[in-house]
Amino acid sequence: MWESRPARRRGVIAVHPSGAPAGRTVAADEVTLGRLRRLNTVAATAFVLGGALFAAGAAVPQFGSGDATSCASIYFAGGLFFPTGGYVSLLQVVTAPRHEPGGQGRLVARGWRWWSYEPARVDWLGTFVLFAGTLVFAVDLLDSFLRGLSVQQVNRLIWAPDVIGCLLFLISGHLAFVEICHRARPCVRRRSLGWWIAAVNQIGSVLFMVSALAAYTRPATGGLVNAGIADWGTLLGAACFSAAGLLQLYERP
Repeated sequence: MWESRPARRRGVIAVHPSGAPAGRTVAADEVTLGRLRRLNTVAATAFVLGGALFAAGAAVPQFGSGDATSCASIYFAGGLFFPTGGYVSLLQVVTAPRHEPGGQGRLVARGWRWWSYEPARVDWLGTFVLFAGTLVFAVDLLDSFLRGLSVQQVNRLIWAPDVIGCLLFLISGHLAFVEICHRARPCVRRRSLGWWIAAVNQIGSVLFMVSALAAYTRPATGGLVNAGIADWGTLLGAACFSAAGLLQLYERP
């Protein structure tokens, strides 16, 4: 049974003899497993730190007295970790051991590569969309340092990239469920750590989208639709990504 997520995260595939309800597990070689462990640790740690900093940036206006520049600086620091986690997640797919057609349940280790183009693979597509979303967020975070913008410029340069990034996160989360559930509709797998990671991440993506929609600046008044929802949505969504990063530390070879 070939499943891309256990292969790239745990370095294993399941082999079931014909007609047998259970079988054995085949693992990749130690060199490949060590590489997968390092990549997983880097990606998980990046999301933990990025989520924590995003939550801190949202907490400042709620509980502190920081100005807009302080909040933007905290968000930007967190924004450096999110693209790192997104790219390393893509590297996990690019360098993961693959199934050898007709190989009787063997894993074939791949050499180190920095990039690949495999849009037909749901694991590659999901992590690529996630990485693209983190890059769009980076544009939003850079533009947030600009001052003296009109309402239209704020919505075009800051709000629009925020919404696009959230949409990409939602698409990536759906593709993660497709990969785990082997179908287009989400499923529930309470005993699967990978499912819980995908579910917590998707909840965070939904909260990010709610926050982004509430952060739209009304042209008539120059105020946000709902500043409280925008801040709390970001704080709770970021906490979800940080929690999923902690769970990911345990989804390793």
